[in-house]
Amino acid sequence: MAPTPLTLAVGPTENSVRVHPVVLFTITDAFLRRKEEQERVIGTLLGTIADGVVEVKNCYAVPHSESHDQVALDVQHHHTMAALQHRVNSREQIVGWFSTGDPDASRSRDALIHSFYGNECPNPVHLALDTSGQGGTMSVRAFVSCALSIGGRELAREFSEVDCEVRSTEAERVGVDLLSTELQEKLPGDMEGLADSFERLQQSLQQAQDYVDAVVAGKRKGNTAIGRYLAETVAAVPHFGREEFERMLTDQQNDCTLVLFLSKLIQAHLALADKLGTMQLPLL
Repeated sequence: MAPTPLTLAVGPTENSVRVHPVVLFTITDAFLRRKEEQERVIGTLLGTIADGVVEVKNCYAVPHSESHDQVALDVQHHHTMAALQHRVNSREQIVGWFSTGDPDASRSRDALIHSFYGNECPNPVHLALDTSGQGGTMSVRAFVSCALSIGGRELAREFSEVDCEVRSTEAERVGVDLLSTELQEKLPGDMEGLADSFERLQQSLQQAQDYVDAVVAGKRKGNTAIGRYLAETVAAVPHFGREEFERMLTDQQNDCTLVLFLSKLIQAHLALADKLGTMQLPLL
């Protein structure tokens, strides 16, 4: 009888991982919203792969439950979210999965989850986010795995760490800087942003009025280019009567209220459909 062949692990093709800040925010938000009895949250990573570099651009959490050596994922929720994400951005594909907690903690369940995502994409990446907050920082690490099998049956899986860095676009960098500012306690709301815009507009109008008054009074020499610019700006402003302006403002408020009502209605419908149409399917 011929001996059963031993298949050794093959080195991973991915050698580095780039993570966008929105991925970290989404994972952190899912961790904060988890159930009290849940130790961690897991989910699916979306992005692109080019020249051995995995660029993680988006993600979503997947409901799950786990015990000592078993884990159950809401597979229907995973497939539904993957299909919706593909419709929004077809260039992003499933590239792996994420989890929160101590990255150094060894869990046999991670091999089961990794095997599941191995059926969803080739060479999945495991992104581990340390949410303990030790040292005032939140570390993120990436791992790839190699399987050791005998006779086509997988016996073990070895995780190897790869280079991982957080990359951001210019727009993302502005948002990160805003959130990391110590003096910024919260993001401004719609009304606060509108009030700030009116305040800046009032300051600009006051500066223009002071300049014109100084030129008319002979206290300051006038500039033809500035005068022409002010004249064009005033001519471009439409003239509304009081009643017409109030009617336009009321119509705008009604439109915003209707959009807000429809969005809340759709959100409630999706939450109800999710409760009625999803079920947890065990991996093992």
